Amino acid sequence: MAGKEKKSRTPVFHIVKRDPMSWYAALGVRIAAVVAALLLSAVVITLLTKKNPLEVYSSMFEGAFGSSGRIWDLAQNIAILLAVSLAVTPAFKMKFWNIGAEGQVLISGLATVCVMFFLGDKMPADGKLPQWVLVLLMIGASIIAGIIWAVIPALAKAYWNTNETLFTLMMNYVAIQLVAYFLKKNVKSGSGKLAILEEYGIPVLNNNPYLLSIIIVALLTVAVYVYLKYSKHGYEIAVVGESVNTAKYVGINVKKVVIRTLIVSGALCGVAGLLLVGGIHHTIDTNTVGGRGFTAIMVSWLAKFNPFVMVVTSFLIVFLQKGAGEISSDFGIPAAISDIITGIILFFIIGCEFFLQYKIAITKHRKENK
Repeated sequence: MAGKEKKSRTPVFHIVKRDPMSWYAALGVRIAAVVAALLLSAVVITLLTKKNPLEVYSSMFEGAFGSSGRIWDLAQNIAILLAVSLAVTPAFKMKFWNIGAEGQVLISGLATVCVMFFLGDKMPADGKLPQWVLVLLMIGASIIAGIIWAVIPALAKAYWNTNETLFTLMMNYVAIQLVAYFLKKNVKSGSGKLAILEEYGIPVLNNNPYLLSIIIVALLTVAVYVYLKYSKHGYEIAVVGESVNTAKYVGINVKKVVIRTLIVSGALCGVAGLLLVGGIHHTIDTNTVGGRGFTAIMVSWLAKFNPFVMVVTSFLIVFLQKGAGEISSDFGIPAAISDIITGIILFFIIGCEFFLQYKIAITKHRKENK
């Protein structure tokens, strides 16, 4: 024949949506993923370091839970990461891809430290600014700064349909440069390190510097869950996230929802910045947030935007970070190897979430009649 018709080939394998799994089946898949990750990590540890994997895992546990101080430090770091994760969740649920939490928290911390630095030693008639006034100013400045940094890209998205991912990402770098400029102007020694202003920080409860941050974030977790699950605003966020056209059809003002949601996200970032600078570090530099703004995205996605599940995912991330640092120091192995172990565990955990939603099916080919 002069020409033959080309037959389209159907792939042997294809991905299809899986029917919803029962909670115990999903839990079993996640446990199996963790076990598989630990087994593979054990092989990697043995090949690269010649160490006993059980000793390495014991060291990871020791790094997180080895003393009461380490436990409190672990809980505080979980609280801060959880606070930032709560901040990005309303926007992400609305499918507004806010990649700017790093900058929003950092600019809030800058506002906090400005109040501490410029007003902490001001002297009214009695010779000292009352602490409660200073704390109120710190709270207000931090939250307002976070809101401003979040609303700028929200306004651009609502009125000019800009790309929020790029906009919020660039705002991170602007925040970093503003902090660098503040340090250059106000640190006369030229070291680039601001002196610790512990005497002007937020109050300490029961002589425990960790407790207040943990309590505040615990209350925020409940508040955000109720806000997203049971409030009218939470319902509107969910509708806009599902379909902008549907939201407009049922009479929801999409622009208003976008701006209002980013106000909430910015305010929550403001709280995180306040806790980081006013409650933990009592100073600031360009690395104060430490990448939590980006890590929070993974925490929120793994938890499927459920604030209570974020407690678990935040714990997992912080535990792995603490454990990786401990095995690096205990065994004298390069930090890259401990990061490989962390990456393997996270890869399996994130990967199992895919297989909870989808499955790989085999295409059945039918024989053509001759």
